[in-house]
Amino acid sequence: MPTDSAPALPVSALVAWWGTSWLRGQVVLDLVLDAVLGQDATHVVAGLPGVDGSVPLSRALAEIRVSGASSFGLALAVPGDPVGLGGPADLTTAALECGEAVVAGAAALVPRRVGAAVEWTAYPASPRHPPDVGEADRGLRLALRDAASALAALDVARWRPEAADALLNLHHPPRLRPPAGTPPRCAELAGRSLQARAIADLALEDDGGALSAADAGRRRDALQPLARAARRGLVAACSPEAWAP
Repeated sequence: MPTDSAPALPVSALVAWWGTSWLRGQVVLDLVLDAVLGQDATHVVAGLPGVDGSVPLSRALAEIRVSGASSFGLALAVPGDPVGLGGPADLTTAALECGEAVVAGAAALVPRRVGAAVEWTAYPASPRHPPDVGEADRGLRLALRDAASALAALDVARWRPEAADALLNLHHPPRLRPPAGTPPRCAELAGRSLQARAIADLALEDDGGALSAADAGRRRDALQPLARAARRGLVAACSPEAWAP
């Protein structure tokens, strides 16, 4: 869970962290539900094998536990980079539509927000290979350095001062409150990944024509690697398969 001033983790990341801690006997189910639901009215899950209709998230988590899953892991999908997914096509398509999913063994859940509720749909999941934590960490540090240099050359402070302020704050990533069992290095990587995503999102917002077409193209070129590295960092940090034993 984030502090009040921190960017929010995707809901699938919350399920990954807290669901894994629950599967491993380190937190009780009520704490999982409190962390995942937050201010939402309810979360329901449809499409679970052998389960008719939609059921509460608590029932879905119990069904996944009975299926033999040992952890929950995050996936963040964008066209051309479905990081954290191994297929099949139906799952990848659904995850691309909303940008995220949580994978637990041979099943995956894809969320869709409907007003104050979240509706999850279950899909079969093929084996996946999430990014290595160490590699994702190094990649994010390099991408942040390169993006900062490129954006400084493009005078980011002139056309997007919020992004410039965020770049100046790189040494103060958001502090997250993960559940028991989450490695500290993964909590730290998740915070820096959220920070990098926020910088990329801010810098890619419409500038109202302040940039030339050439500068806008250079901006996109500078930020695409950062956005990709941030996704990989967050997936690694929220995928127990990638954690060291």
